[in-house]
Amino acid sequence: MLFLAVFCGFLAENIREHSVERHREKELAQVLYTELSDDSIVAANKLKIRLEKEKDMDYLNHFFRDSSLTSLPREFYPAYTTSTYLINTYAFEPKDGILSQLRNSGSLRYFKSIALQKLLGEITVCINNMRYRNDQEYQYFASPVKLFILKYYDFNWLDQLRKEDANSNILDLINSYRQGNRTIEGSVLNLSSFNRSEASNMILFYKQMLVSTRTLQLNNYIVANHKTLQVLRDNYSVKNE
Repeated sequence: MLFLAVFCGFLAENIREHSVERHREKELAQVLYTELSDDSIVAANKLKIRLEKEKDMDYLNHFFRDSSLTSLPREFYPAYTTSTYLINTYAFEPKDGILSQLRNSGSLRYFKSIALQKLLGEITVCINNMRYRNDQEYQYFASPVKLFILKYYDFNWLDQLRKEDANSNILDLINSYRQGNRTIEGSVLNLSSFNRSEASNMILFYKQMLVSTRTLQLNNYIVANHKTLQVLRDNYSVKNE
């Protein structure tokens, strides 16, 4: 009788622990799903605007090669600004606060799915690669792009644009400017030292770097993110919040 009582108590404790772990597993799956789902929306938007930036860079490249640098059309400075001045707007910074907490606390053990554990490893690699690529893009912006715009970009154009709405971000202001009729005059500074082929080549190299990021690091993250979300949906009663 004593043995039976101890055995039953052991079974009851096992059942209780299993129930607690299962409940904890579902809670962790939900918070992880929410973080990844939010990031998937941000990543999709970054992909969209990066494609638009690449088009502006194509325009700027052709303009630098053979168009008049003293008679600038209305669409020149928006493309000039998105191509050379804006960088953080286009950078995708993946969030991994929840994933890092799970990994550092050992809570990943709650996830019994081998496929999910494998995907979480893959997405961690994708996040690290994305951050490394962001650093590379910023380094190229710091030199030579930043040095280029300090010499040849008319920041008065940007200052006038900001006066339209001091609380909006620059990309929103540029999109509004493109859709409107207002014209802000701007010029290419220091034309006597401006080298068309060097400027064009710099823009093309910068564009190739952005294309590589979009088609490799960003795309790999989006794919891994979507797969992980799908596995979480298949295994847990997760919901968008």
